[in-house]
Amino acid sequence: MVTWSEPAKADLRSIHDFIAHDSRFYAKKVVQDIREKTDTLEQLPKAGRKVPELNEDHVRELSLYSYRIIYEIKSQGIFVLAVVHKRRDLKAEDIKR
Repeated sequence: MVTWSEPAKADLRSIHDFIAHDSRFYAKKVVQDIREKTDTLEQLPKAGRKVPELNEDHVRELSLYSYRIIYEIKSQGIFVLAVVHKRRDLKAEDIKR
């Protein structure tokens, strides 16, 4: 089961709102595509690569468009922690777990 954390949901809302200034259609599409990308994690939890800033095997990321979808693999399931722009200077403490 893939569970979205509150910070990750907030990230999606921010992404939607930012894109919606130019196109409500593409804002909805990008958010939908990001959500659909995480659906594959139930069958393939290690599909993503390790997050370089953390270098922990159980914290991984998928890439879609210009975003990094950061998630954690736990015994209870998959937890999406954040969705961040690839150009953002990400630090380990920015990822809430």
